[in-house]
Amino acid sequence: MATFSATAARLHKATGPGVVRVALQVLASLAIVAAITWAGYRVIRPNATTMGFAYLVAILAVASAWGLVESLVASVAAVLCFNFFFLPPLLTLTVSDPQNWVALFAFLATSILASQLSARAKERTRETLERQKDMERLYALSRSILLADAGEGVAHGIARQIAQVFEFSAAAFLDRSTGTIYHTGPEDLPEIDEHLREASLKGTLFRDDASGTVVTSVRLGGEPIGALALRGQLPSDTVLQALANLAAIGLEKARAQEAANRAEAARESQDLKSTLLDALAHEFKTPLTSMKASTSALLSGVVTEPQARQDLIVVVNEEIDHLNRLVTEAVHVARIEAGAVQLDRARQPLTPILAAALHTMESSIEGRPVKVDVAQDLPQVNVDADMTVLAIRQLLDNAARYSPRGAPIGVQASGRDGRAVICVSDHGPGVPLSERTRIFDKFYRGSNAGSTHGTGMGLAIARQIARAHGGEVWLEKTSSAGSDFCLSLPLDGEKGSAS
Repeated sequence: MATFSATAARLHKATGPGVVRVALQVLASLAIVAAITWAGYRVIRPNATTMGFAYLVAILAVASAWGLVESLVASVAAVLCFNFFFLPPLLTLTVSDPQNWVALFAFLATSILASQLSARAKERTRETLERQKDMERLYALSRSILLADAGEGVAHGIARQIAQVFEFSAAAFLDRSTGTIYHTGPEDLPEIDEHLREASLKGTLFRDDASGTVVTSVRLGGEPIGALALRGQLPSDTVLQALANLAAIGLEKARAQEAANRAEAARESQDLKSTLLDALAHEFKTPLTSMKASTSALLSGVVTEPQARQDLIVVVNEEIDHLNRLVTEAVHVARIEAGAVQLDRARQPLTPILAAALHTMESSIEGRPVKVDVAQDLPQVNVDADMTVLAIRQLLDNAARYSPRGAPIGVQASGRDGRAVICVSDHGPGVPLSERTRIFDKFYRGSNAGSTHGTGMGLAIARQIARAHGGEVWLEKTSSAGSDFCLSLPLDGEKGSAS
């Protein structure tokens, strides 16, 4: 039953539009021969040699335009008409002069040979154009696969791109590592999954010309790593193998990229731990030294005056608060890096948030004058106060690290484009042009850092907090006289895009 169905399908294909087109072209060829015969016999009445050349030119034109079948039919018709109308005795198919027999057969042989040569040249031209088209498609496909983003799934993206570039009606791709089959295209590929699994396991090739379906294995290093199924105008074996190779390259590229991303994530995680430990050790050292000196003085009994003892106790209490803030910020940073930012939003004025950030930075600012300018008509903001204080602290800390001692720091808050914008200005050396796209990268420290201690995480942390609120951090302006870094936050009533 299956054999009968396949045979019927082939017969249907053979009697399809292609046969009708050839039949119409054969009739047109006969019409051309008839027109030349009528014009020569009724109108022009040239000699036999001229008519022979006229027929020959027409046959060559038919062969060039349509093909061998049409030109052969035209050749036979032209020989018959040439004999009947132009070789004596006229209006009969007999030839009285033996020389005319030679001329007649020479004409027939020349017509057939010329038709074959013309048809062969036309076929070679067609094949060349097909190969060129295949090369252009393969090039476009290779670019699409190599530049593709893995967001939609690599195997599904490969199948979709192959179907689009080569205009297949349906395509399917099996990734052997996951066992998942991805279908794409305007049509379905029913009952193809089993062929895909067999091709991915055994490396077999399945081809059904009746339905225009082919299934081939996708190999890498001689081992099947998947399978590709296509339906439509099937390509040559060479192009099919090239498609399978490109699919293998795309799949392997995606796997290599995933492995590189995992390695980079592991490296950054290790770098984060090292830099955070280094930063915490440095930050904890100052308050611990003050606390140790104060408690040692109290325990030694050297300080006996009540006011002096009270001052030392106040120092210890302040440094304990400082340590508590450091630990809290370290926890926030760890959560930010883990992608687990949880915002506790509330409507509140911006001024207390700025004041809290400046208060926590008193020791780091080291006596630098700070000029604060907050717009009077600035509405409330809808933010997480603790996280916002941490973000502003990073900008203040960056300004303090890169500004010379005694240089003022400016803090300006205003409304801009429906957002609250906080800008922190310093009098540092500025940011070189070559570094302006990198200063917000994790662990990056500018060439002007010198011996300044830091982790290179401050601006990156500020940007992540701002983006969690639906805002942004950017370099507003910079020169050799200083830089302005700005932070935008949503105003009251604006939710932003919390992470």
